[in-house]
Amino acid sequence: MGAFLDVYLFYVYLILIVFSSFLFMSEKKFYLNGMHKPGDVILGGLFEVHYTSVFPDFDPPGFRHAMTMAFAIDEINKNSDLLPNVTLGYSLYDNCATLIIGFSAALSLASGQEEQFVLQENCLGTPPVLGIVGDSFSTFSIATSDVIGLFKLPMVSYFATCSCLSDRQRFPSFFRTIPSDAFQVRAMIQILKRFGWTWAGLLVSNDDYGLHVARSFQSDLAQSGGGCLAYSEILPWGDNPAELTRIVEVMRKSTARVVIVFAHQIHMIQLMEEVLRQNVTGLQWMASEAWTAAAVLQTPRLMPYLGGTLGIAIRRGEIPGLRDFLLGIRPDLHDSNNNGNNMFWENTFQCRFAPPPAGWVEAGAALCTGDEALENMETEFLDVSNLRPEYNIYKAVYALAYALDDMLQCEPGRGPFSRNSCAVLQGLEPWQLMHYLEKVNFTTTFGDQVSFDENGDALPIYDIMNWLWLPDGRTKVQNVGEVKRSAFKGEELTIDEDKIFWNYDSKQPPRSICSESCPPGTRTARKRGQPVCCFDCIPCSEGKISNETDSMECTSCPKDFWSSPQRDHCVPKKIEFLSYHEPLGICLTVASLLGTFICAIVLGIFTYHRSTPMVRANNSELSFLLLVSLKLCFLCSLLFIGRPRLWTCQLRHAAFGISFVLCVSCILVKTVVVVAVFKASKPGGGSSLKWFGAMQQRGTVFALTSIQVAICTGWLVSSSPAPHKNTQYHNDKIVYECVAGSTIGFAVLLGYIGLLAILSFLFAFLARNLPDNFNEARLITFSMLIFCAVWVAFVPAYVNSPGKYADAVEVFAILASSFGLLVALFGPKCFIILLRPERNTKKAIMGRGTSTS
Repeated sequence: MGAFLDVYLFYVYLILIVFSSFLFMSEKKFYLNGMHKPGDVILGGLFEVHYTSVFPDFDPPGFRHAMTMAFAIDEINKNSDLLPNVTLGYSLYDNCATLIIGFSAALSLASGQEEQFVLQENCLGTPPVLGIVGDSFSTFSIATSDVIGLFKLPMVSYFATCSCLSDRQRFPSFFRTIPSDAFQVRAMIQILKRFGWTWAGLLVSNDDYGLHVARSFQSDLAQSGGGCLAYSEILPWGDNPAELTRIVEVMRKSTARVVIVFAHQIHMIQLMEEVLRQNVTGLQWMASEAWTAAAVLQTPRLMPYLGGTLGIAIRRGEIPGLRDFLLGIRPDLHDSNNNGNNMFWENTFQCRFAPPPAGWVEAGAALCTGDEALENMETEFLDVSNLRPEYNIYKAVYALAYALDDMLQCEPGRGPFSRNSCAVLQGLEPWQLMHYLEKVNFTTTFGDQVSFDENGDALPIYDIMNWLWLPDGRTKVQNVGEVKRSAFKGEELTIDEDKIFWNYDSKQPPRSICSESCPPGTRTARKRGQPVCCFDCIPCSEGKISNETDSMECTSCPKDFWSSPQRDHCVPKKIEFLSYHEPLGICLTVASLLGTFICAIVLGIFTYHRSTPMVRANNSELSFLLLVSLKLCFLCSLLFIGRPRLWTCQLRHAAFGISFVLCVSCILVKTVVVVAVFKASKPGGGSSLKWFGAMQQRGTVFALTSIQVAICTGWLVSSSPAPHKNTQYHNDKIVYECVAGSTIGFAVLLGYIGLLAILSFLFAFLARNLPDNFNEARLITFSMLIFCAVWVAFVPAYVNSPGKYADAVEVFAILASSFGLLVALFGPKCFIILLRPERNTKKAIMGRGTSTS
């Protein structure tokens, strides 16, 4: 419904324009300025030779545009290879930069009638045109194409860039040799990206050209991720100082250093007056093709502000012979079809042809003779060093000529029209030419390929221009690159940055960003209520990284990795276990080896003194077995040090449990033997010793140890301990540890050791006061007290110790209890054997002798 309403309103608007134009012409007696040349086929042209406001009445560049079309047609007529035996003519009108006049001129071209048409005897008049070159304004082209398109009359514009004109449904006969604004917008965005400008302002004119650009620029910029617009303002038509003041105030307060302007040069003239008044400097201007080459802005007064401007310009081309053609223009008072030449002559030489127009009373004005020397005049009209719109006009004329040539070369019976017919010169129709225009493809003498896509747009190419402010105050607009799209490589931007003049003291491109880039290790957090280019940099949390600038999110590191201190890359997590290379591991290893070494020394002492009463007393075989088990206890602690592996995890607890059970079993049997010997010494107690002979003692130790072996075997088979990477203790570390597999198995193992230790302690405690000079029960009681105290303290310490410290606590408990048993049980004996040999006698041990000092 909305689209239908827009079309309806447009046609109402169009009807009003047509009606007002005819009313204006009839009531005001207005006559269209035009130039005509007869030919077999007539091509029309619409150019802005006069301006109705702001600028001088006559515009030399606009007249040069019209003469470029006349030159191209003259050149084609002289070319025997192109359109042989066909003479092209032209009918050129001045649109006066006014929609009503431009539209009226287009209707006159389409109908073949001027508003004053004189019928002669032979019915001569302006013939209908086969194609139109123009118009220059997008708004004019939209209005004209909406009507001309109904008759399939092809229009080839050289300056209308509005992307809306690419709508083939609405404008089926519109073509253009200038790229669409859609391409120009993408070119601007590429330049922004090239110099890292992510924060820019946009100014557009209040017409179809500017408003379509504004919508396209915002959407394309968002899709490309190339930046954001700090502001977007519409420049008013006409005199509106209050609005211009407001807009310049916005520019002055903004942090954006880059200002992009899609507007006509009249807008820029008005805008720069306000910029000068507020003295807004330090801006990097980017110009659209509409004012990139505007000489009226390249003045010493404006260059301190506009110097260094980067602009998109129409492709410059070479047109050999154009200057000579322009120099050959002469006035002709007898040919009313060439009144444009006379107006140009009067404007250039500031004279008037007699008789002067009514109302012209300028005092002292000279009369034109027609013999003035044009080549001696310094006029903008003769400057062909920078042909840009002219080059597009040249290509537009040749596109129509090549299409016409292809159409006339059609072989009868093999044509593209109904019944394979061809078009004939005497009955050409505009829609027939449009068919061939869609397929035209040629290369200019300058080397540019000309063809039209499905939307009527030519292969886009733009020059990148830079306003150079020379030390002597002069201005030069230099070419610093180009942007184009090819069929194979897509869109390409080429810029020679070394040639660019930057209007800053640093001679470097400015920085125009809303927020400084977030370095790796941080992420962007958008500021509330502001565009996405305005953000804060938030450091990544632990375990997450960002390795790119301006990263939107922080990514988590893999399982076995952690973030670096800078949060910009993942590093392998530190592996933690009780190592032989750290001080704690070294100390425990030394203590374990020291205990083993001491056991070996004690074993050597006992072996050497095995025949003495001290060694032989209370079953020396159990003492040797106890020393061996203690040595195993010291050595098994080494299994808890080093990187956990499957075999060490399985062996460490089994070795620990079996070694300690063997040790405590020996102590228990020794304690029981002490009690049995005491009872045997009493009357009637001798029978008790027969149960505690050497064989029974070894069997008891073996039986008690076998129970622990069975417990360990069942544990390992049912739920074996295994190495495990634990990340719960520290996020940035991997703690290698051995999981018990079965907590019940570990508890049963410890519980069995504890049970034997408690029994040993109880038997020893009961026998502590037996009458004997050397009562070993006291030593066993003290050693079991130490043993039980160590392991009772071990349980809470082990449970509350994380990672490697749990292993360290267990090793410490093993070493402490082993050292306690070794010192308590064998320390006094070694002391007597080595330092008190006089006490190492049977009488001293039995208490029947008196020891000497």
